[in-house]
Amino acid sequence: MCVIKGTLLNVADNTGVHKVKCIDVIRSGDSASVGDLVVVSIRDCSPTSKVKSGSVCRGVLVRTVKEKRRTDGSYIKFDDNAVVLISKDNQPIGTRVFGPVAREVKHAKIVSLAPEVI
Repeated sequence: MCVIKGTLLNVADNTGVHKVKCIDVIRSGDSASVGDLVVVSIRDCSPTSKVKSGSVCRGVLVRTVKEKRRTDGSYIKFDDNAVVLISKDNQPIGTRVFGPVAREVKHAKIVSLAPEVI
């Protein structure tokens, strides 16, 4: 089990949002792993953020604490659960991504904005 409904997640972009809560997992069953789409509710944000507190957005998981096994037999895990917020047309809302991003993320725009892909 990786990220389930009710999990608090960090936001890894510059939208001004700090914490979000996962309220639904899209097309992945009950739990989500790196690269999956989730529906989140904004919990903590700065007053000048692009997205307001209490609103509902979509996001892509870029880091999870639970390890994920890759096809070559190696495992990848991170120190926190983090998400990048995306719009309805699957474009990132922010213009920068902070911290490393897993290679399993399939969104090319998010990978190109990331400083490091692991």
